[in-house]
Amino acid sequence: MNYDSADRLSAVYPSGLSQEELAAILSEEPLYRAKQAFAWFSRGVSSFEKMTNLPVTLRERLAQNFGGSVRSSVVQNEFSDKDGSLKLQIRLRDGASVECVLLEDIEGRKTACLSSQVGCAMGCAFCKTGTLGFLRNLGPDEIVEQFHHLQERRGFISNVVFMGMGEPLLNLENVRKSISILSHPAGIGLSMRKITISTSGIVPAILDLAKNGPNVRLAVSLTSANPDLRTELMPVNRKWPLDDLKSALLEYQQDTNARITFEVVLLGGLNVGEKDAIELVNWITPIKSQVNLIAWNPIDGMPFKTPSVRQIEEFSRILSDNGIVTVRRMSRGRGVMAACGQLGDTLSICNLALEPSNTMIKRGND
Repeated sequence: MNYDSADRLSAVYPSGLSQEELAAILSEEPLYRAKQAFAWFSRGVSSFEKMTNLPVTLRERLAQNFGGSVRSSVVQNEFSDKDGSLKLQIRLRDGASVECVLLEDIEGRKTACLSSQVGCAMGCAFCKTGTLGFLRNLGPDEIVEQFHHLQERRGFISNVVFMGMGEPLLNLENVRKSISILSHPAGIGLSMRKITISTSGIVPAILDLAKNGPNVRLAVSLTSANPDLRTELMPVNRKWPLDDLKSALLEYQQDTNARITFEVVLLGGLNVGEKDAIELVNWITPIKSQVNLIAWNPIDGMPFKTPSVRQIEEFSRILSDNGIVTVRRMSRGRGVMAACGQLGDTLSICNLALEPSNTMIKRGND
């Protein structure tokens, strides 16, 4: 039930516990009591007093066991966009802060975009979160509670994407645990088909995911199939180059038979030309996939620009004409800096942890 020792946090709050772990804690109680408690915690109960089918004495015992708090986090700020998007700034128990987002499409489907780390070590040049550096991994309770906070404000949520702050595959065990809780039939019961993990290309973890699950959707932030340009934009390409990434994805697909989504952030004047599109086609073709084209969302102080509609249309046409399933993604949440790549705009490296420790802040390019 502990986080990685490097994170220097040991307590896991109720929302991060499995049914089996609760059964161990409540070993003196009938098993059905642990099942009842798990159902409450995993569905997002906000206080022990609301767990009305448990005896008062058991509720008091649970409250004492967990220091009186069901949750480890609180919402600091809320930002609502006119397109229906909601961004929450959440303060964790050690004073660190993260953001998560609720996105609603034109058909009313709601998707929770969850963070997996405080900050991010990947240093992608076009992403605000990458400028913050990395502090620590989130525990399963801190991940699940983001969903609960969003659900309390917007009701039923059908989809989850791990596309918020951080690299999910560098915190795979805690992400796995959170998925097992969110998908458990006794709790919220999210479908695995409606959960997506997005990665910048952590090759060993992709292979681990293929062998050991969970069997969720995989998305890969690719942005460019040109090795030099991808290295410039995404430093992860130095450690796990495109050839290694491709081999891992082909093995992943062989093991899972799952279609992979590639996310391509289009940057005006950099990766939107015909040559860029053809390189992408050639690289992707052996992989059963879909490409999501995402126009870069403006971030103050970054030397990039959003491509024109005509450039995006032409890029999309080249991919489609070459048999690549292509989707042009609408940017939602721009009005509150909640769109792709914008998370962390309301934070800074100094308030990621409001109570600084001696933990070294790792920069993305270190």
